[in-house]
This record gives sequence, structure tokens and C-alpha cells, in this order.
Amino acid sequence: MSAGGTRVISLAEARAARAAAELAERPAAGPATRPATWPATPAAAGRVVHPPPDPALEGLAVFERGWLSSNNVLIHDPAGAVLVDSGHCLHGDQTVALVRQALERSGQTLSAVLNTHLHSDHCGGNAALARAFGEVPVFVPASTWEAVQAWDDARLSYAPTGQRMERFRAAGTLQAGERLRLGGRDWEVIAAPGHDPDSVVLFDHSHGVLISADALWENGFGVVFPELDGIEAFDDVGRVLDRLEALPATWVIPGHGAPFQDLPGALARARRRLAGLQSDPARHRLYAAKVLLKHHLLEEQRQSVARLHLWAGQTPLLRRIWVDLDCPRASVHAWCDELLDELVRRGAARREGDLAINV
Repeated sequence: MSAGGTRVISLAEARAARAAAELAERPAAGPATRPATWPATPAAAGRVVHPPPDPALEGLAVFERGWLSSNNVLIHDPAGAVLVDSGHCLHGDQTVALVRQALERSGQTLSAVLNTHLHSDHCGGNAALARAFGEVPVFVPASTWEAVQAWDDARLSYAPTGQRMERFRAAGTLQAGERLRLGGRDWEVIAAPGHDPDSVVLFDHSHGVLISADALWENGFGVVFPELDGIEAFDDVGRVLDRLEALPATWVIPGHGAPFQDLPGALARARRRLAGLQSDPARHRLYAAKVLLKHHLLEEQRQSVARLHLWAGQTPLLRRIWVDLDCPRASVHAWCDELLDELVRRGAARREGDLAINV
């Protein structure tokens, strides 16, 4: 036990202790949930970030992706590198290429994948990595274990949000409070509910490096999805921000956007945003609806407005937001048009005839 009462374990110990017990009960993965044909996606789906030379970041490779795919962090280790988060399933080939290039430079192999949470932009590349590198063990937040094993796409959010996802196998769990020995560093697993009730972040106390996922970006944080289900989670966001403030972090690697060092500034901006959302929950719901629509356009790239209407009508979470906002416009289809027009005005989409096109 460490001084703080947490377990200090190596990845090898985690794999041996958990996988032996858990894999025996693992059901077959079954067919992937991806469609037979996926739309083309932009080739420039990721880049290796080269922050200023700093001993705190030695041995870490950050792949800055965008919005459809989350950032990925490759923790180099002679015993086998570990990838934190894997991006979206539509960017699976790019994730594999980024990881393979980094591994070839280091002469290492990929030994595990850790998921901070299971939104489609953070774990969608798991299956592609398994195909490319073999059945690499995947570790997920402990509270998601049963849902992954049963592949409960409602509990995992993919069905309610109408998002694409490819099924993967999990080999073990990440427990809040434990420490993982990865890349010669002890990473504390910290619970970070709010954006996602099951989310965790990772913190290396010795070097001051925080992998914050969507709990904190340089300018805000992710949509607080539990609030859309009637679960009060804004307070969770506030508590997580307080917890992160207490960390002696010198570098923050967020789920989206470039790594940054001004933790106090990011926390101040996040708290201002939280206060605004708490004072006007309808504003948060409207923002979430636009995020869902934008994410769909990121997946499809271009789609007829008629098919966009079909998606909107069949997406439970979007319909729920429409009802919660007292059904603006005569139908969810008309409301979808209004949301699309707002994205167009903001330069996040455009319309060409009957096509809605991602920008």
C-alpha cells in the first residue's frame, strides 16, 4: 500500500490479477456494430504534438486529433507501451498508423489500452488496435465493466446518442484510487464524474502530468450528459474541478485540444462556464443538441437533409432534449433544421441544395 492508502500495481500485475479472473467470464465479442459501408473521413485526423522540451513529458507521445476523435497519449515503456484512449471508430486506421509509427521509432510493442471513459470518441479505435496489434488488453473504468461485457449500447450511450461504435473486448478495469506503474511513472486513477458518470483521469504526481480527458479542457469541459437524463451532475463537475485544483499539475493533456500548463486559468474558465450552465439549464440542453448534431455531421461528413431528419427522429437523446425544451418548432425535424441553420451561421456546417455538409 502507498502512503495514501492506494494500491501501487504494475500493469503486468493488473493483467495477471484481473484478466485471469475476468476473461473466463467474458462473452464472445460478436459482430461489430459498424455498418457495412462507412463514409469517407478526412485524412488529416491526427498529429503528434511536440511541446517544448520538458523532463516531465519525457517518454510521452501525445496525438492531438480533433473533435470526432479524442487525443491519445502513448506512454512509452520498455516492457510495452500503453495507449490512453483510442479515438473514434471512423479514425481507426489513423489511430493504428499513429501508434505504429511511434512504436517503430521506439522499438517497443503495444502492451495495453486504457480508456478514461467510453464515449465513442475515446474508445472507438479499440477494435482496430486489436486487429492491428493482436488482442491487446483493454482496461475500462470499473463501473462500465458489466455494460462492456454485455455490450449494452444503451448503457454505453451509443444508442441514445445515435453514434457509431465498434464493439471491443475489455480485459480488466481501472479502479479509482489505485496507482498504475506505467512508463516508469506511478499514475493515480482519479474518479472524474460529470461529463460522464464513469470517467476517470490519470495523474503522475512525480512529474506533475495530468491526463484530464473531458473533465477539463483549456477552455471548458465536455457536455454534462447525465444532466440530460435528469441526473444532477453539475455539482459533480464542480467537485472534480476542486479535486483537480488540488493537484500539483504542471502539464495538462486534455481529451481535446493541445496540452497546456496554465491549470489555474483553465479552472477559472471552466468554473465560469459551469456557473453559466447552472444558471440556465436550457442553454446547456440547447448546446448539447448542437453538439449531437455536429458530431453526427463529423461522422457522416455529408448527408441529405431528409436522412438527417431521419437520424434526428430516431435519436432518443435528441428527442428527449426537444421535449425538455417544450418542443420548439412543430416537429423534431423542423427543430433539426433550426439547429443546422445555427451551425451554418457559426461556420460549423454548410448547406448545398438538399445536402448538409460538415465544415
